[in-house]
Amino acid sequence: MSTIIEQKKQVVSEIAEKFRDSKSTILVDYRGLDVAEVTELRGQLREAGVDFKVYKNTMTRRATEEVELAELNDVLAGPTAIAFSKDDVVAPAKILNNFAKDHEALEIKGGVIEGSVATIDQIKELANLPNYEGLLSMLLSVLQAPVRNFAYATKAVAEQKEEQGA
Repeated sequence: MSTIIEQKKQVVSEIAEKFRDSKSTILVDYRGLDVAEVTELRGQLREAGVDFKVYKNTMTRRATEEVELAELNDVLAGPTAIAFSKDDVVAPAKILNNFAKDHEALEIKGGVIEGSVATIDQIKELANLPNYEGLLSMLLSVLQAPVRNFAYATKAVAEQKEEQGA
């Protein structure tokens, strides 16, 4: 009996640790997905470095209370799978949201972004953001624009001076 309790305590502490270490965590209801669809989803999440696992709701509730995210307890009803991402905040939201568009059976229930509970609307907004590389690319193009415009203006002035000199 005590070994079972110890195992359950280990599972709860494992879930709590994943909640603490994750930049974003998304909870989904996967009822209605067949094995092939779940395997495809797991593959997409694995490629992005996202840990996708199903835990008992009672264990997850205890873990959320341990990490002070008890607001999530409302969505912990029925089959719930959890996607934990340690590195990329956007990846799990983007993958799950795109998958939910193609497969109506997948339903996003809620999540945690950077340590605070997020609504479904916030998760969908996050899913529409570009990933880190995309944001970095946008920033670089914004930083390059003034320099590029200055170079064009300088070139135009130089060409104008050449025409006047000739």
